Amino acid sequence: MYKILIIEDDLAIANSIKKHMQSWGFETETIYDFKEIMSSFTDYKPHLILLDISLPYFNGYYWCSEIRKVSNVPIIFISSASDHMNIVMAMSMGGDDFITKPFELDVLTAKIQALLRRTYDFGNVSHVLEYNGIQLNISNLTLEYNGQKIELSKNENKILQILFENKGKVVSRDSIMVKLWETDHYIDDNTLTVNITRLRKRLQEVGLSDLIATKKGIGYMVE
Repeated sequence: MYKILIIEDDLAIANSIKKHMQSWGFETETIYDFKEIMSSFTDYKPHLILLDISLPYFNGYYWCSEIRKVSNVPIIFISSASDHMNIVMAMSMGGDDFITKPFELDVLTAKIQALLRRTYDFGNVSHVLEYNGIQLNISNLTLEYNGQKIELSKNENKILQILFENKGKVVSRDSIMVKLWETDHYIDDNTLTVNITRLRKRLQEVGLSDLIATKKGIGYMVE
């Protein structure tokens, strides 16, 4: 059974989501002590987090960055702040999706199911893509090169998977965005740029500063 952790300041919304997700068979918990978010996360070990931006003490961006230091668990931001800057910030801090309040619970459920499917349907079988001595394990979100290994976020892993599966070919920005988020409704074009920039910085850690080439006005490729 998948476990969902709700980090939402509005308890009415949090309890409504909790009740709805439990009706779908998910094990669901809500955080009430916003000073103890990391300890609650560590104890509960959720498969997915629903994270509000506006929270007491520290905002959702802060907690997302803290969680990303120790885990690649999928995170969906939920917020009434739906301007492009907040969406870009949510994605750049490590969020996997963004849904704007008010929202239909069925829409939220569909997003949760899609993200869980993308994240966990690999099962226990290792799925490794290799290219020029680089090993991308898309089932455990790691990349190895020259004896060095780095852990990737969900978005970083998916971008590399798309590019590796089309190695030698230019993949358009629109195509990457559709495959990455499975929607074009909430995603600003700059969000992909932020994710590519962050991924390139990670790749530099293992000496792969030139792996992803930009084809101006078209998209990206590995060559």
